[in-house]
Amino acid sequence: MIGRLLVVLALSATAPASAQDAGEIIGRAARVYRSLASLQADFEQVIDNPMIDSAESRGTLVQAGNAKLAMRFTDPSGEAIVVDGKHVWIYTPSTVPGQVIRMQVPSGGPAYGYNLLAWLLDRPAERYQPSYVRTERVGGRTTDVIKLVPAVPDLPFTQAVIWLDREDALPRRLEILEQSGATRTLRLARLRTNAPVPDRTFTFKVPAGARVVDQ
Repeated sequence: MIGRLLVVLALSATAPASAQDAGEIIGRAARVYRSLASLQADFEQVIDNPMIDSAESRGTLVQAGNAKLAMRFTDPSGEAIVVDGKHVWIYTPSTVPGQVIRMQVPSGGPAYGYNLLAWLLDRPAERYQPSYVRTERVGGRTTDVIKLVPAVPDLPFTQAVIWLDREDALPRRLEILEQSGATRTLRLARLRTNAPVPDRTFTFKVPAGARVVDQ
């Protein structure tokens, strides 16, 4: 009897992290995310589309609240996606030369749009079925890898995997399978939270000679 108890205790002590509750882990990350006044990070993004060549990009990401987001690219240089609270501005001359796309931000809720973090971390318990995948080191930090399968219709992807830092609960990597069949991977580094963000961060200036197209 004592021997059996010791075996059970030993197995419990060495039990893999997969025995943890994925819902609790993603829930903690959601609470941390919602509490942030701002989040800034360097990002690397890879879009792997089976129909075309892969596209890689990098730059900086800044978010403040539910309605404002700025992704400014250093590669391709000068490109930007900015959500200013009223409009979404998309300037990607490497794919659409000489054109800025402007879209109205929907009213009545967070401006998800291009904000992948909001898609995954705003009310995840209501919209996803989470499952634990594994523990993995990312950028020298221990993360819990959680798979999210949509539990409601009309989400823009069929599944997502998110790497959540075990210490601060912030995301370090996202891997999203989009409805189109493309896989989008976003890696975040040098995360900074709750630092003051100037208003101009979320102001988009239309480049000289570019044409604004409303959608």
